[in-house]
Amino acid sequence: MSSHVIPTLRYQDAHKAINFLVQAFAFNAANVVTNDKGVVEHAELSFRDGMVMLGSVTDNEFGRLLTTARAAGKPTQSEYVIVDDVAEHAARAEAAGAVILMPPTRQDYGATDYTCSDPEGNVWSFGDYDPWAANS
Repeated sequence: MSSHVIPTLRYQDAHKAINFLVQAFAFNAANVVTNDKGVVEHAELSFRDGMVMLGSVTDNEFGRLLTTARAAGKPTQSEYVIVDDVAEHAARAEAAGAVILMPPTRQDYGATDYTCSDPEGNVWSFGDYDPWAANS
């Protein structure tokens, strides 16, 4: 199953963000489109059957609608990604420079998750709770 909802993010340094997301979170940079100045106009990063899209901060019609977590002072959204081994994923993320905000914790409803931030302050949560499986 692929998701019909795809989060999108803006980064000051999209190239650095893509490298970080691949190294820290095991995303695959499936499609990266740059302009003639090398600025990331659009990128698709996949993880299993999910995806996030991102791009550089730009001064165009769409770009002026958005800001970054850092510019806003704190994120206005966070992404949740389902992983098999939460502790292993957290260790990988931390080794790559993610700041662990909430360490791997077993929740009352039985799932384990953790929360971290990327170098530009976006908040990401990873866990083994799969709402698709739980609600089927």
